[in-house]
Amino acid sequence: MLNIEHLSYWERKTFFEQIDFIVIGAGIVGYSSAIHLREKYPLAKILILEKGYLPSGASSKNAGFACFGSATELLDDLEWMDENNVWETVQKRWEGLQYLKQIIGENNLDLKINGSWDLIRTTENGNLSVIREKLTYLNEKTNEITGQKDVFKEDKNTTENFGFRGIETSFYNKLEGQIDTGKMIRKYYQIAISKNIDVMFGIQVESFEQSNQSVDLQTNIGIISSRHLLVCTNGFAAEMFPEDVKPARAQVLVTEPVANLKIKGTFHYDKGFYYFRNIDGRILLGGGRNLDIEGETTTKLETTDLIMNSLEELLHQVILPHLNVRIDYRWSGVMGVGKTKAPIVKKTHTNIGIGVRMGGMGVAIGSLVGKELAELF
Repeated sequence: MLNIEHLSYWERKTFFEQIDFIVIGAGIVGYSSAIHLREKYPLAKILILEKGYLPSGASSKNAGFACFGSATELLDDLEWMDENNVWETVQKRWEGLQYLKQIIGENNLDLKINGSWDLIRTTENGNLSVIREKLTYLNEKTNEITGQKDVFKEDKNTTENFGFRGIETSFYNKLEGQIDTGKMIRKYYQIAISKNIDVMFGIQVESFEQSNQSVDLQTNIGIISSRHLLVCTNGFAAEMFPEDVKPARAQVLVTEPVANLKIKGTFHYDKGFYYFRNIDGRILLGGGRNLDIEGETTTKLETTDLIMNSLEELLHQVILPHLNVRIDYRWSGVMGVGKTKAPIVKKTHTNIGIGVRMGGMGVAIGSLVGKELAELF
């Protein structure tokens, strides 16, 4: 790749000089930040830098869940997090989903609100009474946020309706849905270009230094300077900042097409550690990070036998117990997590800001985080 010093006068003047805002990361947060900056500053020169030829984190590598919290996840969060913090985060997720629809459009997201099911295994009977007891509370709080009554309800017919094995019951969320994150990212790119925002792929920021008037970024093609810097790298943020955010790899597989597939919607299993959905007549299944938390605290985009074998076991024993289906796709993405699920949106210096730690809910919360980050400038 050519170093900046080897570029022509025209290239350097057009793309790399007198930049007002550089955004690192061409994912949901990065694009949203840049688009909102354009609304605030119509004449600003805005550049998005992405180290990969596609987003490197999880924006287009996730499961495509338009979700804001299953019953078991929310109850688990309430056991170790402050109650106000839990519901403030849920509200951000809900508002973020509405903002994402506003930016991208439901058709461009391929949004389908088929609902979600929180599956309870026969071995988890002890938790049933607790969840049932808390359903009224969960519905009251989500009603305050969404304006919708009876968001959660128990559904005892999931095994009959979908053909699962080993499932005692489930708790249904009528507001959650699924999207196509590939279409989403492509539309984000198209919007950015249409708004005169430059997007450069294959440029990795290795370090940066702040002066009073600018930020100098050392990249793999040389030094690029900007008046302001917005860092939207989520799970990769620890490489640049000493913040409470760690990478969390998530592994995913997709089956071959399944004839007469009855499964329709999004599903959470084993307290949300596993998740699956239908897509184009196939099953997309991910999770299992709890089997090796330390090993999955990594930015390496690889898959492992331990977790892939557990996903296949779940697929064949619980989800499609009567079918022997082939796996067509396997991949991983990197999320950003910390001691709390609330995102980090702040300025670290006068002209540097960060929007990271999506807590595994980047689809829901990323667009709003991008907007909030841009509002700091």
